Amino acid sequence: MSGSVNKVIIIGNLGADPEIKSFTNGGKIANLRIATSKRWKDRQSGEVKEATEWHSVVINGDGLVGVVERYLKKGSKIYVEGELRTRKWQDRDGNDKYTTEVVVAGMGGSLTMLDGAPSGEGSSNRHRNQNAMGTDHDLSYDLNDDIPGWD
Repeated sequence: MSGSVNKVIIIGNLGADPEIKSFTNGGKIANLRIATSKRWKDRQSGEVKEATEWHSVVINGDGLVGVVERYLKKGSKIYVEGELRTRKWQDRDGNDKYTTEVVVAGMGGSLTMLDGAPSGEGSSNRHRNQNAMGTDHDLSYDLNDDIPGWD
């Protein structure tokens, strides 16, 4: 099918420290679990409710994996752009299983830290954005200002 788009954008918090896997050829990938939450007021009871979705994210590319290793930890707020991929694997009993992940790699992938500079890195209000090709960008605005309801 020509003209199709596979793009995912997530803004959320890491639910655990990143898991870094190293390969014998020297390459690395990072696996992240990102939580996104939605809040609403129940019309009947007036009670505030919340639902959390968990997203599996795979980061490819030495530059991005390096940023993940050095700066991200459980609770970090991040923005990621990537694409959905489903992979097939087998469990210990030989049963086929499928896992859908957001893959951040290539020209269309990027990662932006939304918490500001990590401790010890200075007190700048700027965010670091690095795309999957390793290009580093300095964002001079606070992304949270434009998103209603974000703390």
